[in-house]
Amino acid sequence: MRLIRYFFLVVVALALIIVAVANRQAVTLQILPDDLAAFMPWAGSVTVPLFLVIFGGILAGLLIGFVWEYLREFKVRSDLSKTNKQVRNLEREVGKLREKTGEGQDDILALLDTPK
Repeated sequence: MRLIRYFFLVVVALALIIVAVANRQAVTLQILPDDLAAFMPWAGSVTVPLFLVIFGGILAGLLIGFVWEYLREFKVRSDLSKTNKQVRNLEREVGKLREKTGEGQDDILALLDTPK
């Protein structure tokens, strides 16, 4: 299984390297379109290689997806936490009831422990 994982990681790394080498040309990223930039004093731009834009988009998509999934599963995790707490309380109660009734003890010891 470990060998398959390493093979998959090598294939992904090679694919990313090929994409990076094939997309080295510089592109200019602007914060605002030209029409809106005339009205804003802070409308900047930056020139970066195209593969950084592609990888940045992939990374942003992954982060948004992780946050979205975390928020979506919040209710499920809270319900699981409540259920686990109830299970612990019920197990504790069952243990107390077993001690009270003498279950799990020897019959002779249970007779000796019972009040007269």
